[in-house]
Amino acid sequence: MNKTLSAGTNLSFIGCGVMAESMIAGLLREKIVAAKQIAASHPREDRRAELKKRYAIKVFADNAGAARAFKGAESSILLCVKPQRMNGVLKDLAGVVTADQLVISIVAGATIDVISNALGNKLVVRAMPNTPSQIGAGMTAWTCSEEVDDRHKRMVKVLFSALGKELFVETENMIDMATSLSATGPTYTFMVMEAMTDAGVHLGFSREVSKELVQQTMLGSVLFAMESHKHPAELRNMVTSPGGTSAEAIYQMEKGALRTVLSKAIYGAYKRAVELGKGK
Repeated sequence: MNKTLSAGTNLSFIGCGVMAESMIAGLLREKIVAAKQIAASHPREDRRAELKKRYAIKVFADNAGAARAFKGAESSILLCVKPQRMNGVLKDLAGVVTADQLVISIVAGATIDVISNALGNKLVVRAMPNTPSQIGAGMTAWTCSEEVDDRHKRMVKVLFSALGKELFVETENMIDMATSLSATGPTYTFMVMEAMTDAGVHLGFSREVSKELVQQTMLGSVLFAMESHKHPAELRNMVTSPGGTSAEAIYQMEKGALRTVLSKAIYGAYKRAVELGKGK
């Protein structure tokens, strides 16, 4: 896949927090677009100055200004605000976004229909990246309205490839599912890492040594799983000797209902994503 976009492709980021900045940094790093093709809005003056200095992009105090920075069908609008701000942002952009502009939303819970109806626009993509996107190692699940054509889909794939891997899913409900699994997933991983590091300190390691042991173990385990293409159960069995340390550790985790807790956490996150979509 060609990872560059045409010189006429312009991107207006509505809201420019951590995830939007990660996307901008990745797009520029991979030379997918040039700085002059990007505009962003942010209410704080110091943040706008920081973005302009760091990336040489166009910055605006108001959302409508960023949306109007570029015109034409090759100009796309990216909604990157907190769910609680979405209604106000859609009001800001009503009558500003044109029907031929692609609208891409990474706002948790905000449905395609809500965005489409508010903006009078049928070209809507809904996506859910995660925090490892900040270092180009992210996972972004996305879907779109029926009106989005192959040309737009290719552009979306290129955009999200700047953050790591992208995956098109067929139904919008799968975006809520991905929100609970891959988007919220780093939270579960970080919590396990924290618990393991604390356990290492309890055993007698310094926190730095314990952290290094845990981080490299987590990284190596994931890379090994990806390279081997084996089911996680097979990999676990490979390192579980009868009566050994792994067998004892697994026994204690099963006694503590680790699988059940994780399953409930993921389902709880999914339900919350659905609630956000209903404005709760």
